[in-house]
Formats: sequence, structure tokens, C-alpha cells
Amino acid sequence: MNSDLYKTLILATTLFCCNAAANTLQIKVQDQAASPLANAVIELIAEQPIPQLNQPQISIAQQGLMFVPFVTAAPINSAIEFPNKDKTRHHIYSFSDAKTFEIQLYADTPEQPVIFDRQGIVVLGCNIHDYMQAYIYIGASPLLAVTDGAGTAAFSDLPAGNYQLKLWHPWQKQPQQITSITLTTNTEQQLTLPVEQKALPTAPKRGFGH
Repeated sequence: MNSDLYKTLILATTLFCCNAAANTLQIKVQDQAASPLANAVIELIAEQPIPQLNQPQISIAQQGLMFVPFVTAAPINSAIEFPNKDKTRHHIYSFSDAKTFEIQLYADTPEQPVIFDRQGIVVLGCNIHDYMQAYIYIGASPLLAVTDGAGTAAFSDLPAGNYQLKLWHPWQKQPQQITSITLTTNTEQQLTLPVEQKALPTAPKRGFGH
């Protein structure tokens, strides 16, 4: 067989196999009133090996006297930065079992990120501004997403196979929802969490720190 033709056949077969295995999963999450639910964390745990993923740098800013974003999902052992983009100083902390830490009065960005080496939920606060609050979901899997304002989140390039799907929201009162899904092709799924939506933490119009 002609060597160029052989290489072409191998390349075509490889691309076909890769495309066949590269599935997209789109998830829509709604609350108990069937309204889109933002800030819901979705974690996928694959039963089969998955390619190693490049994890982007994660940061949670203090901006407008709030934590931005309100909910962050990160895999275990993530290094997270906490840049202060406000003109005032912040003193952020967490007393959560998954991570206890504090960064005392500071401006700009601390020299070292914080390493989150335990799975679980981390609640953030500020010692100076009591109304500031945010959540970090530290997952065992690198396959993590947070729903947007339309209640949607998407995963791409997923190998076909069986997955455990975990769903969590900071306002839920029930235990974390866990379901199983089998992915064989591009899939859309709708999930419901019995959550009553609340207003996000916001800075008061006037007060200390302004």
C-alpha cells in the first residue's frame, strides 16, 4: 500500500475515533418553581479513565465589596488566588472543615495562592465587611461546572461511558443530589433542585468601607 495513502487512512481513522468519543453534555438546572437556577455546581465522576485536563488559573476577586464569583468549583489541590480589586483593604477567611485559612488586611494580590487540598465546601467571609460571602466547591473530579444565569452548564470532549453526576447549590437544604448517567452521544439533560432562590449578597449603598 502506498505509504501516503496508509498515513491518510490512519489519520482519518484516528479523527473518526476521537470525534466519536468527544461527546458534549449540556445540563439545565431549575429550582422548585421551575425557574432557571444559577450558581449550581455540577461534578461528573467518570467510571472510565479520562484524558488529563489542563486546569486554568482560578481566582476569586474582591470587587465592588463583594466576592466575584459567588460560587466557584475547583478540583482538589487547586491553587486559588484572591486579588483585591477594591480601594479598601479586605481580611478574608474561612472556618470550613475543607479549608481553614485567613488573609489579613491586604490590598492587590497576595504573593502566594491558597492551596485547597481537601474535598468539600468552603464558605468565604470578610472580617471587615460582614455581608461579603462566597462559596468554593472542591471536587474529587476535574470535571466541574457552575450554571450561568440561564441555569445552564456544558461539558465538552467527554469520552463515552458511565458517569456519576453530583449536583449542589449553596441554598439547598437537602443532601447533595447524586445520579448516574450513561453518555453515548451529545446529550441534554434537565435537573431540578428543590431550592428557594434568594438575593445574592451585595454591598450596602452606604456603610463602613465605602
